[in-house]
Amino acid sequence: MTRRQLLALTASPLALRPLLAQEGQYAPLNRFPRMVQEYFVDQVREAQRQRLARFENVRTKAAAEEWVRDVRRRAAESFGPMPPKTPLNPRITATIERDAYRIENVIFESRPQFFVTANLYIPKNLSGKAPGVVGTCGHSTNGKASEFYQSFAQGLARQGYVVLLYDPIGQGERLQYDGQLPAGTREHLMAGNQQFLIGEFLGAWRAWDGIRALDYLLTREEVDPNHVGVTGNSGGGTMTTWLCGLD
Repeated sequence: MTRRQLLALTASPLALRPLLAQEGQYAPLNRFPRMVQEYFVDQVREAQRQRLARFENVRTKAAAEEWVRDVRRRAAESFGPMPPKTPLNPRITATIERDAYRIENVIFESRPQFFVTANLYIPKNLSGKAPGVVGTCGHSTNGKASEFYQSFAQGLARQGYVVLLYDPIGQGERLQYDGQLPAGTREHLMAGNQQFLIGEFLGAWRAWDGIRALDYLLTREEVDPNHVGVTGNSGGGTMTTWLCGLD
């Protein structure tokens, strides 16, 4: 066996299985089997196969509407029961004037005494009600203050959209552990593990923030309630998918 082949064997033992068989040698022992991972990958692939098979039968408007109802039902079941809607008690703490829009720093309560910090981007010189967008952040340490999220909110505001960009739990102005943990995924993991112990799901808390963010957006006189949407990237893209199924 050449030196190149030996190096390849070190990097990827499974890749040389055919070569070893040809040379009459035994395949290397897999010291770190992936049985659990492969089991769940198989489960996901089977679920996808069943989904595609069902989707092939969606041929009419009635079937499509039933498909949507079923997806919403299963999404709600996955996240568990949501809390009742309580007063948002919104406050505007500051206003920043820009050339084509203004930014209002907003705090509202998605649950009683559970505060959500957000920035509301409002175009100037509106001639009527404007479409509204809830912006959901990915895993930026500084949440809504990230230049990427500010950039898309500013861009939409310049095109005439009212945009509400809010901080996720554990990011931006919503750190939950008094600086004892790094912001973002470390906070999410800690909060998620703690909630798991009492039968809660952090994803449901995060989704509820997004649902209540839309509720706040709809209270604004600048917003056309018939034209609202949600968008985000990375973790915010996941949240966008969740919210489309839940709300």
